[in-house]
Amino acid sequence: MESQSLIVALGFVFVAIVILIKTAIIVPQQSGFVVERLGKYTRTLDAGFHILFPFLERVAYKHTLKEQTADIPEQICITKDNVQVGVDGVLYLQVLDPSRASYGIGNYMFAISQLAQTTLRSEIGKIGLDRTFEERGTINANVVSELDKASEPWGVKVLRYEIKNINPPQDVLSAMEKQMRAEREKRAVILTSEGERDAIINQAEGEKQRVIKESEAVKMQQINEAQGEAEAILAIASATAGGLREVANAVTDEGGPEAMQLRIAEQYITEFGNLAKVGNTFVIPANLADLTSMMLLATDIAKRKPAE
Repeated sequence: MESQSLIVALGFVFVAIVILIKTAIIVPQQSGFVVERLGKYTRTLDAGFHILFPFLERVAYKHTLKEQTADIPEQICITKDNVQVGVDGVLYLQVLDPSRASYGIGNYMFAISQLAQTTLRSEIGKIGLDRTFEERGTINANVVSELDKASEPWGVKVLRYEIKNINPPQDVLSAMEKQMRAEREKRAVILTSEGERDAIINQAEGEKQRVIKESEAVKMQQINEAQGEAEAILAIASATAGGLREVANAVTDEGGPEAMQLRIAEQYITEFGNLAKVGNTFVIPANLADLTSMMLLATDIAKRKPAE
């Protein structure tokens, strides 16, 4: 009897240990386990050690609270200018409320992926092909905004959406390459012409400055020459005036008239003699007394004083 009781007791202990192992739950960090009691939501278990009621409670859903990524497959989108492009992307999301993520929707990852594709097609259809490459940031922000509104009741937060590739058809790519090549050639021609224009302008400006400098130099030269000639004329006039004053003073002094008459007579005779050397034939004044009258006239002029 004692051995049978011991075996039964050991059996109960074993069953209790098994039940404890089955009902003891360890929740990892950044995870949330949804517990149901008799099929009804009871609570959400955070990270740590928990024990459930045996046979009444069970873990119905397990969710990770870490940020997750979802690859959005490539799909064909039609732009505003009716060009088909293949677009794929990647989505970043995080579960904030495990209970709503469990009961709000059957498969939130599939639902968000499908919604991302439809929203992306709508955004691409609003813009032309050229702008799809420029407006990636705007498209990503609009997709995130729309997905976040839809996923809020599911307890899921859409953090980011990034377009990975935009693949236009091959003929469109060829046309775009030709357009870019034409644009580069156009810019090259424009830059070359601008360089030639700037060179011509610089050359003309240099020639203009050279002409201005030369004209200024000629002007300064003429001014200096004119000033020099004026000063020379003024100096000659001053010297002449001084000489005339000296002569006038000498004539008016004592013995001056006689000296002047003698000087005039000497110059008259000298010039008359030089005239005889020029040729064999010359004309002699009819009245040699003119010499005397000329000397008297000069003497009379010298004696006159300037009017005051």
